Amino acid sequence: MSNVFVIAEIGINHNGDINIAKRLINGAAVAGCDAVKFQKRTINLVYSKEYLESFRESPWGTTQKQQKEGLEFGKAEYDEIDRYCNEKQIKWFASAWDIESQKFLRQYNLRYNKIASAMLINKELLNEVAREGKYTYISTGMSTLEEIDQAIKIFREHKCPFEIMHCNSTYPMKNEDANLKMIITLKERYGCNIGYSGHEVGRVISLSAVAMGATSIERHITLDRTMYGSDQAASIEISDLTRLVMDIRTIENALGTGEKILSKDEEEVRKKLRG
Repeated sequence: MSNVFVIAEIGINHNGDINIAKRLINGAAVAGCDAVKFQKRTINLVYSKEYLESFRESPWGTTQKQQKEGLEFGKAEYDEIDRYCNEKQIKWFASAWDIESQKFLRQYNLRYNKIASAMLINKELLNEVAREGKYTYISTGMSTLEEIDQAIKIFREHKCPFEIMHCNSTYPMKNEDANLKMIITLKERYGCNIGYSGHEVGRVISLSAVAMGATSIERHITLDRTMYGSDQAASIEISDLTRLVMDIRTIENALGTGEKILSKDEEEVRKKLRG
């Protein structure tokens, strides 16, 4: 089987600090991940004025706007991310939360796009992304099958290649809410590659998803799960990420081809035990 594509979701866990972002990129590269992913927002387009003016205490101030702006990277930071990922020989891409952010990302030579679960019903954004024709990962947290149907219809109309990612959008997710059999349901319904975007604590659920046929695994990563941030508790630290990638590769090798073939070692045992 093809290698499972492992995505280290940095998201906003860099806390607005490019040096933290670079440490996470380096950790993902050393761990053997295939790509790192960020999130890009145009704050004033994604959130209402009333929401941005509402109270939220954070390291950057006491409003939602100050918190959101504190977490957002601009061109200088993304230029450095692009340079650093090239240096570390790891791919990067981002989920845009609005059309202006998607247009911003076009200045970089990115191979992939990503539709965040929160954006699955934003048809205008979906059309904008699908028109680019890049391989797109589509997360399905919080979504009904009918909503997924509508999103997939858009990508098929534009003949844009895609991969659906089963997802539960709770942070962190309880293990019993994983519903991994949805990997099979989605594959049968849409006839395409199905990945898994996880928000659980630990590695077992993600590894089980691989055993069930997931073609990609996305996990939020962090330097320390106790750091400030809404996604940190649903993330894995670099040491766990390294073990996760190693275990994924082990499972890939163990799954084999599905054909009944006697290995050389088993042939020798056969001669010994069956004469």
